[in-house]
Amino acid sequence: MIGRLRGTLVSKQPPWLLVDVGGVGYELEAPMSTIFDLPATGKEVILLTHHAVKEDSVALYGFLQESERALFRSLLKVSGIGAKIALAVLSGVSTGDFARLVQAGDVVALTKIPGIGKKTAERIVVELRDRVDGLDHVRLPGQAPAGAPMDAAGEATVALQQLGYKPAEVTRLVQKVAADGDSAEAIIRKALRAALGG
Repeated sequence: MIGRLRGTLVSKQPPWLLVDVGGVGYELEAPMSTIFDLPATGKEVILLTHHAVKEDSVALYGFLQESERALFRSLLKVSGIGAKIALAVLSGVSTGDFARLVQAGDVVALTKIPGIGKKTAERIVVELRDRVDGLDHVRLPGQAPAGAPMDAAGEATVALQQLGYKPAEVTRLVQKVAADGDSAEAIIRKALRAALGG
């Protein structure tokens, strides 16, 4: 199993990352919380990983914080939640805020995360209430990716759609929050906050 990678960040196209480790390129999926805090491409990065092996696929997920990886793994144990929804949770809310929502039993707030309906939110509260103690997360300012192939709003739009938001909703959110000079990460961060009513 692969538990940690240290190498050069080659590219970041949310939610995908490519990390060169000794000449081997590892492709990983990562939540936006990790992508916000990554260094610029070409710089060294250390990622904690979750290596998922299924009958028909092998996938690698990357995280900067142990609390993120722990929450991701806890979410995968909840019936009806796969990696895509677990990444959407981590992308939409910090681990500390998620822990508070679960402990408060705030099903309504949890259903604002893409892919989580009322029944799934209720299962999360029941199954994770005792497991989210001590989850905290420090978020640092993100950096805009170097040499992005599209403008920041376009990149943010693609990333939000890959997180599970509907195209019409993404367009509305991006138009609502995007300001001149914003990086894609800044637009995504503001859009996620707006989507969750924050």
